[in-house]
Amino acid sequence: MAENLKTTHYRNGDMVANVVDSKDWDELFSGAWCDINNHSPNAAVFGHLYNWYALNDARGLCPAGWRIPTDDDWTVMAEFLGGEQVSGGKLKETDTLYWHSPNTGATNVTGFTGLPGGSRQKDGPFWYFGYYGLWWTSTEENSEFAFYRSMSYDNTALFSNHFRKNCGLAVRCIKDNL
Repeated sequence: MAENLKTTHYRNGDMVANVVDSKDWDELFSGAWCDINNHSPNAAVFGHLYNWYALNDARGLCPAGWRIPTDDDWTVMAEFLGGEQVSGGKLKETDTLYWHSPNTGATNVTGFTGLPGGSRQKDGPFWYFGYYGLWWTSTEENSEFAFYRSMSYDNTALFSNHFRKNCGLAVRCIKDNL
């Protein structure tokens, strides 16, 4: 998809819980979403942040014919773009309207238009808004952590790391060619 997911429903029509309270967010082991800084106008540009449980739900977070990319899917894309050390720049929006300066190496030659929506930490606070774009993968590390991909305002790399599953990150869906 050309932008971050903004859905509030699973594919079958069931609602995904909108959780704004930090204590409630911290205690979740089921799907939830929120807006960056719990400020609904942010969704128009950045989409929603989802915990990993929402994207791993059997009801499906992506529309029919789409799926959450695996960490390997991101690796294939990064390799196609010249490797992980340069692919982040090729995926980032080019200006500093949303990214903090200097937005190093941003060319957006892919049209991905990666934005720095930051994250919601497991215990509720919002971090990295304007500095990092972070997207979930469907790949688990273990029962507590899953992999994500990120881009930074001061680097051209596409990073791979893991977060606790009850953190909130952006989601992109890809066409399901399986």
